[in-house]
Amino acid sequence: MKKVLILGGTRFFGKRLVQYLLQEGKSEITVATRGNTPLPFGEEVRHLIVDREVDEQLRAAAEKEEWDIVYDNICYSPDAAMDAVKLFDGRTKKYVFTSSLSVYDAGVKDALEEEDFDPSTYGIQHGRHDRFTYQEGKRQAEAVFMQQASFPVVCVRIPIVLGTDDYTKRLHFHVERVREGRPIGMPNLNARMGFIHSEEAARFLAWAGASNITGPVNAASQHTISLGELMDLIESKTGKKAQLTKEVGEDSASPFGVEDSWFMNTNKAAEAGFEFDNLNEWLPKLIDQLALD
Repeated sequence: MKKVLILGGTRFFGKRLVQYLLQEGKSEITVATRGNTPLPFGEEVRHLIVDREVDEQLRAAAEKEEWDIVYDNICYSPDAAMDAVKLFDGRTKKYVFTSSLSVYDAGVKDALEEEDFDPSTYGIQHGRHDRFTYQEGKRQAEAVFMQQASFPVVCVRIPIVLGTDDYTKRLHFHVERVREGRPIGMPNLNARMGFIHSEEAARFLAWAGASNITGPVNAASQHTISLGELMDLIESKTGKKAQLTKEVGEDSASPFGVEDSWFMNTNKAAEAGFEFDNLNEWLPKLIDQLALD
């Protein structure tokens, strides 16, 4: 049995990852969280109360075992990454860092590739997450892992994750507003986006931990969708006309309201053996589910 540590695993795709690994039955799983959310896994999973940002607490988690795989879903700054690099030195065979599509700027080009942001040459700063934007925090964390870690690291770049269990309710926002006839602010309906389902994200993270893949790797469902096509789909599922506006107010702003296309090329992962789901198959079904709620 592999000894697996998951930093952050009680919500959304972190929770899905635990469930996926339990179903596989090949791992002894330990989840480390601050304890704010009850652990819904019973006695099958060991729970450690750990504040990821407190060096001594993370050290205690690191020293519990010799870990085969560490999954880090809650690293948002260079200093947090430096803590991990130091504390897991000699204590893990593989480190899976959940990064983000956000390391790339939107509109630079279609089908962003791993080489379009190179963390191995990126200048490292110091600070916790409150010093950086989300984008810069993830860039900095990748740079630390790629330049300073003594153990193999894969930086999984994930786009917006969708699912019925999305506590941020980003897709729900659009379905509810169309159903209620409320305005949605979108600056560019022609902008194309990629997404990943929460179950697929969990499956990918599990694969990334078990495979030999290292370095930055993009993860997203096959195919993309324009925001206009997305709204057409929601209209067809709700039977209502979307009230779209380019005037983006604080209340009406779409969580998907990018000004330019923003999606990734996933050839690296596909060529390494991972089979992504088809966005055109699962997204309509998900919208169906949300429209019925």
